[in-house]
Formats: sequence, structure tokens, C-alpha cells
Amino acid sequence: MKKKLVACVIAGAMAITTLVGCGNKSNEDIIKIGGIGPLTGTASTYGQSVKEGADLYVEEINNAGGVSGKQIELIFEDDQAEPNSAIQAFNKLVDNDKVVAVLGPVTSGAATAVAPNATDKQIPLITPTGTEPNITRVGGEFVFRGCFVDSFQGEILAKYAKENLGKKTAAVLYNSGSDYSKGIAESFKKDFEATGGNVIEYLSYNDKETDYNAQLTKIKSSNPDVLVLPDYYNVVGLIASQARDKGITSQLLGGDGWESQELATIGKDAVKGALYINHYYAGDKEENVKKFGDSYKAKYKKDPDAFAALAYDTMKVLLKGIEDAKSTDGVAIKEALKKVEINSVTGNIKFNDERSAIKTASIIKVDGDKNQLVDKINP
Repeated sequence: MKKKLVACVIAGAMAITTLVGCGNKSNEDIIKIGGIGPLTGTASTYGQSVKEGADLYVEEINNAGGVSGKQIELIFEDDQAEPNSAIQAFNKLVDNDKVVAVLGPVTSGAATAVAPNATDKQIPLITPTGTEPNITRVGGEFVFRGCFVDSFQGEILAKYAKENLGKKTAAVLYNSGSDYSKGIAESFKKDFEATGGNVIEYLSYNDKETDYNAQLTKIKSSNPDVLVLPDYYNVVGLIASQARDKGITSQLLGGDGWESQELATIGKDAVKGALYINHYYAGDKEENVKKFGDSYKAKYKKDPDAFAALAYDTMKVLLKGIEDAKSTDGVAIKEALKKVEINSVTGNIKFNDERSAIKTASIIKVDGDKNQLVDKINP
């Protein structure tokens, strides 16, 4: 009886050991990547698009055999576009989930808050969409970005307004509580005036404000050729509606924060004909763009926006860095990322000395559900 009992105990122990061994092997065959972005809250469409774009590339590379024979697991955390929530998400991903790199955060404020922690913990972090110039500066050497910066957007908008549209006067209405909005506004003013343009109104509003009557009354009396609104789609839609109701007929210009199908839903006819700078155009006929668009629509039953495209490309860059590093060590990945150069959906991508992507900008015209590509501007 005792012999049978001992035999059963030994067999049970061997079974447990086998299961533990399988678990360890499974973990060794997986590379965990963290993701941070707003899946809920006012900027949720951005985070959802980023997650979908990243998921799509992860699925494609896993189907092709993974990275160095290992499958990729993306663990995505919701930060509601709030800096404190983003920091908590980063700590959870690094300390509990043991990710080797992080894609995100999505919004500039959240990315700026998290960035120094990435260098402190030597975890490579690459924001696909955080355009505020200081993100990589305050974050340090482990922080990268897969998009162009706010100052570049302001510069391109100023050049386009003056040289392509022939506009001479401008009003700028920006969000004083947003580094993103201020960055584009400051750059536009500087570059528009440098080219001989005149910024006749340079006004601000507070974050969460919904009544822009006082500012728009001043703008109406000045009658500028263009009105620059460097904020996110949900705010721009409201301002545009109130501006048109006041009889303001200025050409509306904006940044990549306008990129959402919700802009036309909120702004309706008020935003029709407005122009904004973006990282790519979904209807572009280039092969990389078409292939991505077809795959995205097949998976999600809708057209991809720029946030999805940037996330797809940024995940591709990040995993190329890991593959080139032949390691999941943070320092090795960081060094490999500096040298990555790929041609993908949003163009040819490589990093400058501040670890920000250098790429082409698209000028998009709002036309209801069917936006139009009107121009491409090279850096």
C-alpha cells in the first residue's frame, strides 16, 4: 500500500514538474510588448485606432513566424489620456507583466509624463502619435517617437497657408492647457510671420471650455484669411460650429488632432472644406497604403485613420529593432532602434538625433465622410 502511495506521489510530482516546465517554455517563446493609450474617455477614438493598428501588425508578424522565432504578445492598458493613469499603466506593464518595450502613450501629455520612467527603468518606449517636441528630450535616450512633432506641423501649415493658398492674414485660437495645441500655435505664428504673413489675432481658451463667443467675436471683427485651430477633433468641431454661426468665413486650418471620423459628425457643414495636416491619407494609391488599408478593413470592417497607420508602422519599427538587436535587453533594443529605417504605410521612416521620425506630411481636406488628399509636403 505504501509503495503504491509513494509511486502516486512521485507520479504527481513529475506531472506538476512537466506542467511547470511547459509553462516556462511557453513564456520563453513569447516577447511581451506593452501598449498605453485612451480606450475610454474623450480621446478614446485615438487609443482604439492605435490598438487596432498595432494588433494588426502583431497578428501579421506572428502569422509569419514571429520575431526570431518567438511570438509577440501585446498587452494594452487604458490611460484615458490622463498622465497619472499612464504612469500607473507603465508601472503595471513593466513591473507585473514584464514587458520588454512599450508602444505609447498615445497623447502628448501622457507620453511626456511617462517618458522619464522609461529611461530610468531602461525600457525602450516609442510613442506612435505623441507630437509634443519635448517628449524625447525630457524622456531621455530610451524614448522614441514614430511621428513628426508639433513644431513641424505649425511650420508646414504656415508655409502652406502663405505659399500654396496665398493667404496674408491669420488668426490663431489655441488651448492654453494643451502643450500639443500651444506647440502648433507658437510654431505657426513664428513661421507665418517669418514668410511675411500677419497674425492679427493670437487668442487662447482654457481646457474644458465650451463657449468661445468672446474670442470668436474678436476674430470676426478682424476678418482673417485663415483661422488656425490646433486642437483635437471634439473641440475643433464645437469651435468651427460656433465660428460659422457668427459668420466667420475664414479658411480653417488644423493639425493631426483633427483626424477622426467624429470631426464631421460634430462639426457637420462647419468643417466642410477645412484643411489639416496629417501623417498619411487612407485613399493614397501607393502599394503599402493600399495593402494596409485592405487588411485593416478586412479585420475591422472600416477604413483606417492616421492613428491606426502610425501604430502599425511604429510597431513594425519597434519589432524590427528587437529583431536587429537579437535580444530583448533594453539597452540592445535602444541602440538597434536608432539605426532602423523602413519604408511603410506612412512613408520612409528613420530617426533624427532626437529620436523623432522624419517623414512626409499630407494635407487633407475635410469633405464629410470622404476626406481628400490635396497635397504632400516633404520635410
